[in-house]
Amino acid sequence: MTVQLNKIVCGALAACTLAAVGATYAADKTLTVAWSGGSVAQAERQTFIAAFEKANHARVDLKASELAVLAQLESMVKIGDTSWDVVELSGGKLPVAADKGLLEPLDYSVIDPQNKLPAIAREKYGVVWGTYSTVLVQNTSKNPKGKKMRSWKDFWDVKTFPGPRSLRAWPKENLEYALLADGVDKNDIYKVLGTEQGLDRAFRKLDQIKPYVPVWWENGAQSVQLLADQEVYYSTTFNGRVEKLVKDKVPVEIVWNGGALMRGFMGIPKGSKNIDLAQQYIKLRVLDADLDRQYIQQIPYPGFAPGLMDGLKPEFIRTLPASPENLEMQFVSDDQFWKDNIAHIQERWNEWMLK
Repeated sequence: MTVQLNKIVCGALAACTLAAVGATYAADKTLTVAWSGGSVAQAERQTFIAAFEKANHARVDLKASELAVLAQLESMVKIGDTSWDVVELSGGKLPVAADKGLLEPLDYSVIDPQNKLPAIAREKYGVVWGTYSTVLVQNTSKNPKGKKMRSWKDFWDVKTFPGPRSLRAWPKENLEYALLADGVDKNDIYKVLGTEQGLDRAFRKLDQIKPYVPVWWENGAQSVQLLADQEVYYSTTFNGRVEKLVKDKVPVEIVWNGGALMRGFMGIPKGSKNIDLAQQYIKLRVLDADLDRQYIQQIPYPGFAPGLMDGLKPEFIRTLPASPENLEMQFVSDDQFWKDNIAHIQERWNEWMLK
């Protein structure tokens, strides 16, 4: 019995070994992708990576890259030994990496040959793979009867909408929200904010709401907890976190009007040894609507693949930052503006917070 069992186990192991060898030979090339970890990485493997490996006889080595991604990238490029072929970068990190010469320019004749992506998705050194938004969320049970917040003007209207508010403890987005509340058109935000007069105007508007903000949140989890515990009635947060509140029966609703659309990019590190393959992966990642539909139903960070919204349920589309209706109401956070101006604005913000 034991001998027979050993034969079966050995046979199975041999088969597994052969299968593994076969898989190795089937993968002619290896593409190294530096990407977020956790559930984001899992969804990436199940959709885009699985499809890419099958179609290209290639293996994708997914490396977790988190907060230190810029430092890691700079180190590789400086020593001339780039081991990544594709890298995920936040909107704030892309212009920094580009200005430091850490990225290869993208070839859109390969990645988007029919020019189907919108202009906000295409940058010289990065293309948008996903979006999220920082939005105003209201606890509808705290609203005056028959009223709902619909804009940043309402957030600043403490007579009509009394109650504690919360905002993120940093200048980005808050200055834009203040200008919107003060009547600036969303298309003119950065033109106004780029002047000293405009910056003064934004801080004066923030002066008005500051007494009604008992807590300035430091991370997304804190922002939704404040709403769940009813410590505040109105707050900004990341749109992806609102679904958890809804599932927990907290009566909250997103105000998409005036939301800040954030873009997540992917690029090719300078000195990548597999640029052609990297561009093929990026092409699949940003243009394949079928795979992206599968992905966003696990992780709700939609990109701009043509036809992405086709076939999705309307109630799901309404939760997506890049849906046509929500996109129209928001402004796109200007990553280059913040890269160029964050130092002096942050210093003024810190002084303002201490007053």
